[in-house]
Amino acid sequence: MGIDLKLENFSWCGECVTRPLIIAGPCSAETEEQLLLTARALSANGVKIFRAGIWKPRTRPNAFEGVGSVGLKWMRTVKEETGMITATEVANVKHVYEALKHGIDILWIGARTSANPFAVQDIADALKGVDIPVLVKNPVNPDVELWIGALERINNAGITKLAAIHRGFSNYDKTLFRNDPQWQIPIEIRRRIPDLPIITDPSHICGNRQLLYDVSQKAMDLNFDGLIIESHINPDKALSDAQQQLTPDALKSMLDRLILRESGAEMEVELNLAELREQIDKMDDKLINLFEKRMQVAAEIGAHKKENNLTILQSKRWDDMLKKRLNLGSKKGLSDDFITKVFRAIHQESINKQTAIMNAQSNKKDA
Repeated sequence: MGIDLKLENFSWCGECVTRPLIIAGPCSAETEEQLLLTARALSANGVKIFRAGIWKPRTRPNAFEGVGSVGLKWMRTVKEETGMITATEVANVKHVYEALKHGIDILWIGARTSANPFAVQDIADALKGVDIPVLVKNPVNPDVELWIGALERINNAGITKLAAIHRGFSNYDKTLFRNDPQWQIPIEIRRRIPDLPIITDPSHICGNRQLLYDVSQKAMDLNFDGLIIESHINPDKALSDAQQQLTPDALKSMLDRLILRESGAEMEVELNLAELREQIDKMDDKLINLFEKRMQVAAEIGAHKKENNLTILQSKRWDDMLKKRLNLGSKKGLSDDFITKVFRAIHQESINKQTAIMNAQSNKKDA
């Protein structure tokens, strides 16, 4: 592995190399006024690096896909007026050339692009001979090798100011997050490339404002190096990702609450715990999904009982089922008390579902 970098390599931005490195700004550049108002407020609150999306890759056509190159002129105005360092996403060679021509200071490669080695290589080729920091987001799918491969391609182009952005991963299961953080993956990146700066993107992990603090704090507890957070002067009016953006003042309040812990032996323990807790979280999510499916079947059984005029409680069936679960649980090293409590709760919820179906039938007759 040829990547051997440290946060200190980002000395081009002076005082902002101190942990945590904060990059903030709107999801999308919408108007020059919106950019300037947001940048002024962020700068007044101590943010040194300003981000904004100029080109927005969207899942479906006919959505707002960014203002295009005109937004780069607005970014230059932001830089001239506030002195902030500017950053934007590039997804192809044209974007690279346009961003460099307009003096953008930092480029990042998005999750959709980093999943495509051909696209990453094209960008790497366009960056040869250019000394500019590049941030590489994790691919949309949870693939450590693909993420490292994208980092290597950019590094092989001669880019020495390189960092990873952890923005979470696509997930078909229902979770609290827009993109599942899967913390064990950036933890593995840290293990494989210890000195590579890792910047967490809580905005895209969460998809909403409510979870931003918890995800940001966890990133700090894991000793990651910074945060890239979306901030808009009027988030509710944003043309893209309105729910996950904060006002500059709300962002400052959140950042002021963060607790920065010392690294060391305790941090190694925390990393191990984080990986184990991630496994627990995934199992719990699966349990919830299984409970949902189980109750759907219970409801179907209730409907069948209603049609055939059967009572809800079938005592022998319940007794036989519990005995079987206790026997299986014992073989798996689970206590009888635990199995009994869990399946009594499940059985009661099933009865509740079926009772609701019966009551709906009675109410219909009364009506």
